[in-house]
Amino acid sequence: MKKRTVRAPFFCVNPKAYLYGDAALKLAKEADELAEKYDIDIFFTVQYVDAYRIAQATKHLIITVQHMDGLTVGPGMGYILPEGLVEAGVQATFLNHAEHPVGINQLVTIMKRAKELGVLVIACADSIVEAQAIATLKPDVMVCEPTALIGTGNTSDSSYMKQTNEAVKSVSPKTFVLQAAGISTIEDVRQAIESGADGTGGTSGIVCAKDPLQTLRDMVEAVAKVRAESKEQ
Repeated sequence: MKKRTVRAPFFCVNPKAYLYGDAALKLAKEADELAEKYDIDIFFTVQYVDAYRIAQATKHLIITVQHMDGLTVGPGMGYILPEGLVEAGVQATFLNHAEHPVGINQLVTIMKRAKELGVLVIACADSIVEAQAIATLKPDVMVCEPTALIGTGNTSDSSYMKQTNEAVKSVSPKTFVLQAAGISTIEDVRQAIESGADGTGGTSGIVCAKDPLQTLRDMVEAVAKVRAESKEQ
């Protein structure tokens, strides 16, 4: 499979384990419509069991899983086979998230498999030092979010965002940077993109909002507005 091209600024909807089944599908369909309306690339993370269903029901999303293993076809009971994900319509995977960390050797192996199959890699780091180290592996996207901020509704400050953006780009200029820690408002979205990040997104800020669908609409529209403003400058 040819790796999908990603355009900045992009957005990531990451329901983690908050949503599954019909509820995840409903949010995915809304995200799909927004991706088409604003011509924005949207990563949408799914539960493994929902991957095929959501991939079949949408046309514009980058269907993303929250982890995959470096398994090859053959023995390997209980692991996530990359080929199975690709056949289900998966185009990207998160790796080394704070809630599912992996060792560096394991990370290298999984990224090799992802490259073989054309799966985009979104690698996570919780510090500038770790971000630079993982950036040497040249992932497609780096998520730079302090673990302490995940799910709190508090964002990284603009200084941290700018430092991590620059740290990653200094090692791997072609790697996109995603700033998504604690994103819960339109202002957070704008700050992340204006810091120099290539994309932003959210989890609890969207799925735990009073109106998740409207919150998603507002956030994606904010990305589109920042993009339009940058083109006018």
